[in-house]
Amino acid sequence: MAEKKFRNLRYEGPKGMFNVSPDLCKGCGLCKEKCPTDVLDWAKELGVYGTPIMGPARLEQCIACGICEMVCPDAAILIEKFDKKKAANK
Repeated sequence: MAEKKFRNLRYEGPKGMFNVSPDLCKGCGLCKEKCPTDVLDWAKELGVYGTPIMGPARLEQCIACGICEMVCPDAAILIEKFDKKKAANK
C-alpha cells in the first residue's frame, strides 16, 4: 500500500516555522479563535472541503507557542520553534 503524502505550506517567522496542510485543514477556525497573538487569518488557498484554510497573516508577530497546533482537530498545523541557543550562535 502506498504511503499518503499531504501537501504542506511552510511559512518562516522570526520565532519558528508555521506549517499547514491544505489536504487536512477543513477551515474550522479553532486555531484562529485560540491564537493568543491573533496572527492567523483565512487564506486564499482552499482546503480539503473547499473552504478557506488558515494561514499566518501577521507572521512577524507569531510567538510559535504551538497552541494552534494543539487545538487543531485534524492535525493540519505543525509549529517548528527555532532553538534560541542555535540562533544566538550564528
